[in-house]
Amino acid sequence: MGDSFREQLIEDSAFLKADRRLDTELVDKLILQLNRIYPQILTDKEATKFRNLDVPTSIRLGELLTNLQGKGEEACREFYRALHLHVEEVYYSLPTRLRLRDTLDPLAHPRVYQQRYVLNDRGPFFFLGCFSVAVGMALLYYYSEAKVSGGSRALGMAALGLKRKAQEVLIWYTEESFMN
Repeated sequence: MGDSFREQLIEDSAFLKADRRLDTELVDKLILQLNRIYPQILTDKEATKFRNLDVPTSIRLGELLTNLQGKGEEACREFYRALHLHVEEVYYSLPTRLRLRDTLDPLAHPRVYQQRYVLNDRGPFFFLGCFSVAVGMALLYYYSEAKVSGGSRALGMAALGLKRKAQEVLIWYTEESFMN
């Protein structure tokens, strides 16, 4: 890594204070993790101080980070471990993690970018609707040439699976052919 956890925490502190994903509940989880699992890092008295809801979350988080930086390398490492455990998306978006990921040797770890080609982002129902209209028009054209009454009945049956407007047109066409 090169940098110590303490140096990384100093660099990441501004990002962590500004990140809105670290709300009161998540900050409390981090404090409880450090207090209950590692009481030598964060004592009960300190945990109570940092969990005070009368103080805004960003200020409490800033004081916690400053306190952990003063406690040394082990405290900073355990904070990163707790952050990774409880808020993984924030952990991977930290400036030091992004820098570490970007400085990896690109030949040893080639990045594979898969592109998604979107021809139509309206979804499958739009496709089915258009397809049904096309089938309905094809059936209309096909059976308008034939003056056989059986064709009209088939056209009326084809209307069963279509939308309301298309159904009305096909049924109207079928009824008109019966009258003739």
